Amino acid sequence: MTRCEGARKVVVFDRDGTLVIDRGYLGDPDGLQFAPGAPEALRWLRDHGYRMVVITNQSGVGRGFFGLERLRAMNERLADMVEQAGARLDGIYACPHSPNDGCTCRKPEIGLLLQAASDLHFDPADSIVIGDKVSDIEFGRRAGAITILIAGHGNGAGAQPDMVAPDLVEAARAVTARRG
Repeated sequence: MTRCEGARKVVVFDRDGTLVIDRGYLGDPDGLQFAPGAPEALRWLRDHGYRMVVITNQSGVGRGFFGLERLRAMNERLADMVEQAGARLDGIYACPHSPNDGCTCRKPEIGLLLQAASDLHFDPADSIVIGDKVSDIEFGRRAGAITILIAGHGNGAGAQPDMVAPDLVEAARAVTARRG
C-alpha cells in the first residue's frame, strides 16, 4: 500500500453512542463499555487497512462534571479497550468545551478533524465519519467526508447522511464495500 492509499483509508468515529454505550456525562473510565458489535467492527476495519480516529464532544468538562485528568483517563481506557479488542486507534481528539463556549472544536465544527488530519496526514474529505447524532453527520458533511449514521440514533431534522447502518458492524462492512 502506498502512503497515498493509506492516507485515504481513515474512519473517524464519534465516541458515545457509537463506539461505546452513551452514559451521559460519564467521567469514570470503568464505566466505558463497547457498544454492541464495536470490537468486531474495529477489527474488521483494521484487517482491511483502515486507520481509525475518535473525535468526541465532552462537554462534561466544560460543564464542571469532571476535569481534564478524568478525560485523559477515559481516553487512555478507550485506547486500551480497542487494543484488547485487537485493533488500534491512531488518535483520540476531544472537545472539552460546553455548547455555549463558541469554540471551533465542538462538533459540528471541524476544528478537531482538521487537527487530526494535520497530525495524521490525511485529507478530511477522504475520510469516512461514523456517528449516532445529526451533529456527527453535519460535522462530516462540513468536511466533505462520507457520512454514516447508526440507525435509531439522531434521526430527525438536519444533515442527511450518505448511508444509514443498523449497527457499527454493518457500518464497517459498508465502509470496506464502498472503498475496497
